[in-house]
Parts: sequence; C-alpha cells; structure tokens
Amino acid sequence: MSTELKTIKEELEEREFSFLSPYATKSKETKGRKRPRNDKYEIRTEFQRDRDKILHSKSFRRLKHKTQVFLSPYNDHFRTRLTHTLEVAQIARTIARALRLNEDLTEAISLGHDLGHTAFGHCGESTLNELLPNGFHHNLQSVRVVEVLEDMNLCQETVDGILTHTWGYKPKTPEAQVVQYADKIAYINHDIEDSVRAGIISEGDLPEDCISYFSSNQSNRLAKMITDVIANSQNKAQVKMSEEGWHYVTKLRDWMFSNVYLDPIAKAEEKKAKNIIKSLYEYYTDMLQPYYKEDEIPQIVTDYISGMTDQYAIRRYLDLFIPMPLAEHANDDALLKKAIETK
Repeated sequence: MSTELKTIKEELEEREFSFLSPYATKSKETKGRKRPRNDKYEIRTEFQRDRDKILHSKSFRRLKHKTQVFLSPYNDHFRTRLTHTLEVAQIARTIARALRLNEDLTEAISLGHDLGHTAFGHCGESTLNELLPNGFHHNLQSVRVVEVLEDMNLCQETVDGILTHTWGYKPKTPEAQVVQYADKIAYINHDIEDSVRAGIISEGDLPEDCISYFSSNQSNRLAKMITDVIANSQNKAQVKMSEEGWHYVTKLRDWMFSNVYLDPIAKAEEKKAKNIIKSLYEYYTDMLQPYYKEDEIPQIVTDYISGMTDQYAIRRYLDLFIPMPLAEHANDDALLKKAIETK
C-alpha cells in the first residue's frame, strides 16, 4: 500500500517536470524544511502539503472575522481578510496556470500571506507599528505565525513568498512574484466594489483615464489586469505587468487611498479601533511586567493582539474596561497562553 501511495507523489513530481515552465519551481527541488517530515503517506507534493497545513491552521480560520477595509462589517457582502485571501489565491492560480508555474506553491503562498494581519485591518497594523519599539509589519508577523506560533514547518519557498508578498521585497521564485501582483489586483478591485456598495464612491467616480484603459466594469477591469500580467510574463524568468498597465494600476491605487482608504466615512470608526488596540496593548504589557523581562514583553503582547479577530478584540476590551456582571467575564483563551509560551 505504501509503495503505491509513494508512486502517486512521484508521478505528480514527474508531471511537473514534463509540463511546467523551465522557470517554474519544482516541488522535488524544494530547498526543504527546517525539520524532516515523518509521514509515511506520500500522496502529495511538498508544496501541496504546505497549502494544506495553512488551510487547516487556526490562524487561517480566524481570517474570516478580521477586517479588510470596513471595520467589523455587519453586511455579509463586504470582504473580510479571509475572502480577500481567497480572491488573491484565485487570481494567483489563474496567472500561474497560464504561465505554467507551480500552482500549488502559488496557492500556498496566497493562503498564508496575511496570516499575521491584525484585527481592524491596516488601522490595527498602523497602531501596533506606532506602539512597538521596532514597529510592526504584517508580512513579518505572518512568517512568525507559520514558523513559531503554529510551527507549520513549511518549505523555504513558501515562507519566502509569504515574507515577500509586500511590495519592497524581492521574491526568490516566480510564484511569489505572481502573488505580489495578485494581492494588489485583488484588493484594488474588491475594494472598489465594496466602496461602491457602501455608497462612498460610484464606478463613474474613478479617474477617466483609468476607466478608459481598464473599463469601469469590475469584471472587465479585473480581467485586463490579469491578462496584462500573463501577456508580459510568458516564457520569461520574471513576472511583471506592462509599463502602461502598471502606470494605471498605480494611479488607481493612489486614487483609492485618497478617496476611500483615507476617506472620513470609511474610516469613521478608526479612532475607536485604535483606542481598543492601544488599550489592550498597554493593559497586557503592564500585566506581564512582574513575570517577564522587559525586552520579552512586546513580542508576547504583539503575538496575542495580532492574532485577535475584530470581535474578539472588542470582547476583550469590553471585559477589561467596561463594568459587567461577574458571570459574563471571559478568561483569556489559549491565544494568550500560546503567545507567552513562544515568546
């Protein structure tokens, strides 16, 4: 039985060499994990294993209750960090498939790229960045989640892709380059759709030259961005958009920052969210003072708070700072204990 199962993995690895682009990252040639695996069921490639490890993690499940742009949305149709992640994965796989790159590695990176994001979206990230001595960056925290907090023992290529999905980093694989573009394509387009739904903008408000180039239609705009990446990356070692396409993507992103991301309507609750994060950080920092060294505490508190969902952060704030009957008080859950154990 084990011999037959092992053959399945070998066939999948051989299929990669026969079908994938010469530039694709082959799972058999992975640079490996920190620790060797101890698993007799050889029916998946190494990158398939990484994808499944991330998909079954607790931090992945918590993404469903973390903000993308609109804080703690009650409208079920607004994106959360989880639906954003799934859209990134879909776009990235479409590009990877067209370029004959490794879809499994691409999907693993996509699913893991935002695991370290805080509650309340970029508002939460910027607040922790202000509070921490060395700042806070969600891509670095995502790596900490997979390497320390949940100790997934992922392949080096997957960890590198998670680290470098943020612009300003240089990915080591074409699959990670795909995720960089897919992340930006996804959030620009779904944030436009959510902003239209929220009544903050209409599609006709978008810059005229961007509408002319991409279309005001969501589906057409998304398709053009994706096909631009594919058309300019086929049979090449580097994944990239055309200069013209990248110009209009960047212009559209800048317009979204001015008219949505920093819009007073969209960000009306940010002051409250910042206060929640700041209050929790200060409370747990003071609480741990008698028990841990000064330089250990910021990381413990960061691991705990960055793992919180929007609603859990609100519940902890209410429990700690708002009077309520004793029976309603909640104990700190395993998230804080895990943060302390992995300081």
